Amino acid sequence: MQKKPGYTEAFNELQEIVRKIEEGQITVDELEVKVRRASELIRICKNKLTKTESDVQAIFKELQKEDETD
Repeated sequence: MQKKPGYTEAFNELQEIVRKIEEGQITVDELEVKVRRASELIRICKNKLTKTESDVQAIFKELQKEDETD
């Protein structure tokens, strides 16, 4: 079973897939596999960004509460 990549790894792999598609380096036979993989990578990146945004908002709320009690 392949380990799920982190954001940076997923983003870099996604960029490489896009570059190969744009440069015509992917055959029609490979295209479906690469598009499916790109979809998985986009999902990984989106989930990480959403979680990070949520975490940052929670931290800001905590900081605001601390400022209000000081």
